[in-house]
Amino acid sequence: METKKRYYRKRVDFFNLLQKMKLWPSRSGVLHGIKSITIKGLRAEIVTHCNETFWVRNSKNSRAARWLRNKWYARPCGRCRVPDWKLEKNGTTFFKRGWGSSLVGDPMVEKTSKDGSSRRENEDVSNS
Repeated sequence: METKKRYYRKRVDFFNLLQKMKLWPSRSGVLHGIKSITIKGLRAEIVTHCNETFWVRNSKNSRAARWLRNKWYARPCGRCRVPDWKLEKNGTTFFKRGWGSSLVGDPMVEKTSKDGSSRRENEDVSNS
């Protein structure tokens, strides 16, 4: 069975990309599965499936963003048990500068405002 190719824009919002892919490359080259992401302003709290908790900043040029785009990792985490289908899906994901989904208005991606309340990206908040 052939997995279809997915195209995302290269300069997509980093938190939207993390929420969509649910993968985190650690500095040691281990690829972790993300259990939950809580966005608070320009920072987000990430909890992996191996119960590691840490805070990250929203940066398109960060090490993690580059490693996700270029698929640089040594091995998947043994405790997170990242499934083979997710690694296959990650392998068929491509990033182009001028073409692909920008993950804006995606129903799978939620935004959390500074006060902690979450809302869908495509909701209309101006009802006046």
